[in-house]
Amino acid sequence: MSAIVSSATQYCTFYLDGQFFGIDVQRVQEVLRHQTLTPVPLAAGTVRGLINLRGQIVTALDLRQRLGMPERTSNKPPMNIVIRSDDEAVALLVDEIGEVVDVEEGRFERPPETLQGPARELIPGAYKLDDRLLLILDTDKAISPQYGS
Repeated sequence: MSAIVSSATQYCTFYLDGQFFGIDVQRVQEVLRHQTLTPVPLAAGTVRGLINLRGQIVTALDLRQRLGMPERTSNKPPMNIVIRSDDEAVALLVDEIGEVVDVEEGRFERPPETLQGPARELIPGAYKLDDRLLLILDTDKAISPQYGS
């Protein structure tokens, strides 16, 4: 008798404009509360500034702007998800951090047709969870200058 192996992936989840997103936990270096940002003159619009993370300079990108969402209106400062890309770290500014969730690979679906604008390029698919939809962010595209403004 052979054991049935289910293929599951873990995602670090977060919220942007009320929507539920996930990033593969293997890409996440750490999650941080709001950090002071040093502005970068003449940088792309999605670059909100630089963070000094224990002596390492990390670029902070505004995911709301990257995904074509409205500006953050709440007085609540953004949270940071620091991801690793090649040999550098990049902080993604999000509204709120969720938890780590396990999802079965077989439940992955194409992105919803309602996704518009830049989000169509940056969200390769989604998982239908019991109580909501988990949109998966392609971190390589999200931090690539060619997809930002």
